[in-house]
Amino acid sequence: MAASILHITDVRCCRPQGDPIFSHVNFTVNERDILVLQGKSGSGKSTLMKCLAHLNLYDGEIQYREKSPQSYGIPTYRTRVQYVPQRTSLLPGTPRDFMEAVASFSSFKHQSPVDKQLLGKRHILSDRPIHVAEAWGIEQELWDRSWGNLSGGEAQRIALAIAVGMQTAEVLLLDEPTSALDADTSEMVERFLVNEVKNGETNLKAIVWITHSEEQGRRVGTRYLRIDPSGIHEEPEDSTV
Repeated sequence: MAASILHITDVRCCRPQGDPIFSHVNFTVNERDILVLQGKSGSGKSTLMKCLAHLNLYDGEIQYREKSPQSYGIPTYRTRVQYVPQRTSLLPGTPRDFMEAVASFSSFKHQSPVDKQLLGKRHILSDRPIHVAEAWGIEQELWDRSWGNLSGGEAQRIALAIAVGMQTAEVLLLDEPTSALDADTSEMVERFLVNEVKNGETNLKAIVWITHSEEQGRRVGTRYLRIDPSGIHEEPEDSTV
């Protein structure tokens, strides 16, 4: 039986005026899961992702490896359960600046024994995201452009390559991660991510993936969850998005 990584119990999130976006959310993320998260626009999919990443306030309980996020320290937890938004924020500087800043964080340096075995010396950290992005059609010179001078598809691939290439995340929370990509590039990225989860040789153990594409959901998903105001419901494997 696959080991549980995230356990979500009775999670509820409300709008500023107090009415709930969703409530009674209960599910588990296991190793080798690629959970496709579905729901109508405005149902709270992105909000739930931010709750899982501890970026939003919520009621209820989220446990990672049977411990609370606070017990790891929230910055460290966020390197293990990592949220990649659909649209990269207009960050200052270049992708290379951003990657080097992330690598300098103390929460990133405090790696588990598995991380250290996988990564070895620190210079490897700056190389692998670049190699991942290069395999997705990103030329190295783009790492030294400002974020504002990248296309949506370029920024999306670079942000995802950083999240994958740093190899600290056990769970990636992906919010429409290929929405700005053409069909061929999207499928190339999908295959890479699915293989990362399946092969068991990297830190990445599971993905929670928001997509509005029926075809993509069928290609990548191993489980399907639908969210609505009353909670979250698991659907059959042949479910459409």
